[in-house]
Amino acid sequence: MTFTTRFAPSPTGPLHLGHAYSALLAHDMAQAQGGDFLLRIEDIDQSRARPDWEAQIFEDLKWLGLWWPEPVLRQSERQAVYNAALDQLWQRGLLFECTCTRADIKNALAAPQEGVPTHGPDGLIYPGTCRGSWEQSFSDTHPRPRNTVLRLDMDAACRQAGFEPRIESGSPWDGFLGFTETGTGPERQTGLVEFRASDMQRAVGDIVVARRDMGTSYHLSVVLDDAAQGVTHVIRGADLFEATKIHVVLQRLLDLPTPIYHHHRLIRDDVGKRLAKRDDARAISKYRAEGATPSDIRAMVGLESSLI
Repeated sequence: MTFTTRFAPSPTGPLHLGHAYSALLAHDMAQAQGGDFLLRIEDIDQSRARPDWEAQIFEDLKWLGLWWPEPVLRQSERQAVYNAALDQLWQRGLLFECTCTRADIKNALAAPQEGVPTHGPDGLIYPGTCRGSWEQSFSDTHPRPRNTVLRLDMDAACRQAGFEPRIESGSPWDGFLGFTETGTGPERQTGLVEFRASDMQRAVGDIVVARRDMGTSYHLSVVLDDAAQGVTHVIRGADLFEATKIHVVLQRLLDLPTPIYHHHRLIRDDVGKRLAKRDDARAISKYRAEGATPSDIRAMVGLESSLI
């Protein structure tokens, strides 16, 4: 199996040093393994995506010395694939329509129970307000609604995802799933990382799989795209470590392979804050304009030389 990884930026702003580190690391690791480095444009948010930002992505990455096969995959061209997956999940009774606003969710979580988390890898943990609140018929006469928010019923999803039962799990179906981590998680997790179904319900909740203005979501799109591109190794920032559990559940539901994951450290500013696209002071294009070289960028992010 060929080592295949990818770098998947969104064309919603300039690439910064954090992006440079992630792209360079993925490219170096692929070359060290004699594998493939792919570029994917994650432009499902068409309200924010801009052609000039996409052009800047190509220019910056080529200036850094990276190469990838053409054509690149663009999420904006794959809605039919996302629709097919949503239709499958809907017909299996795993999705429900949600009409809650963010304010509704915040208000519902205003007085949380002691010890119950309110935030997870998908943001505020949904309190289940719309789940089961309306009669749903999974037939040709009640097709999946369009242009609405759809959430994954995490309880039902865990029951169908094939969590491996264990005696110590305390429930006949509260078993475990896992993934292989070659980097490190926020608590230094590495190797085989396992998680329980009950943890998904408690600390993740009913995630959004289709947004009203996109027709899909990051979590759904990324697992479908990784599978379509034959990605064997996902190399990305440690801030997405917890989201990997969501991705493993979706992979099991949709009968997709689970790649090996490598979560890396984040590049931070002078006060320790994670870089964001609005931080133009650390944009790759700014360093280029000031006369920096690709070797300078490597040194700034701690990759003074290639891994090969």
